[in-house]
Amino acid sequence: MAQVKFTKTELRAQQVKLAQLQKYLPTLQLKKAMLQAEVSQVQAEIERLQAEFYDQEARISRYAALFSERNTGDFFSAIAIEKVEIIHENIAGVDIPIFEKIVFAPEMYSLYDTPVWFESALEGVKQLLVIREKGKVAALKKSALEKELREVSTRVNLFEKVMIPRAVENIKKIKIFLGDQQLAAVSQAKVSKKKILENAEVVSLRGGI
Repeated sequence: MAQVKFTKTELRAQQVKLAQLQKYLPTLQLKKAMLQAEVSQVQAEIERLQAEFYDQEARISRYAALFSERNTGDFFSAIAIEKVEIIHENIAGVDIPIFEKIVFAPEMYSLYDTPVWFESALEGVKQLLVIREKGKVAALKKSALEKELREVSTRVNLFEKVMIPRAVENIKKIKIFLGDQQLAAVSQAKVSKKKILENAEVVSLRGGI
C-alpha cells in the first residue's frame, strides 16, 4: 500500500477517490443483486428440467420391454444427434449460453418394417434428449453466472470493507495533520508577534533613556 502524503494535494486526491468509489459502489451492488436473481432463476430452471427428465424417462420406460434385437439398431440410429444449437446472450454483463434446438441425424428406418409403437417411443426419447441437453446448457449458464457473481461480490466487499473505509481514514488523518500544522503555525505566529512586540518595547525604553 502506498504511503499517504499529508498534503493538501493528497487530501484532494483522496476526496476525489472516495467520491468515485461511493458513486460506483451502487452500480456494483445492483449488478450483484441482478446476478443473484439470475442464479436463483436458473437453479429453479435446472430443478424443473430434472423433474421433467425423470417424468419423461418414466413414460418411455414402458417401451423397453417391446424392444428386440431386430429393431434396436434402427431405433438408436434414428435418435442420433448431429449437433446441439446454442446461442449466446448478454445478461448482467455476462455472456451466457441459451439452448436453441437439437438437430437429429436423418431418419433411415422404414415405417413398414417397424412396429406401431416405434414412432411414439422415438418421439418420447427425442423429447428426453432435448430435456437432457437443456439441462446441460442450463448448468453451463449457472456456472457462468456464479463465476461473475463471485467476482462482483469480491469487488463489492473490497469497496465496502477496504477501499472506502481506507479513503475515509486517510482523509481524516490528513485533515488532522493539516489542522495540527495550522494550529502550530498560528501558535508560532503569536509567539513571534509577542517577541517582536517585546523587542519593540525594549528598544523604545532604551531610546527614552
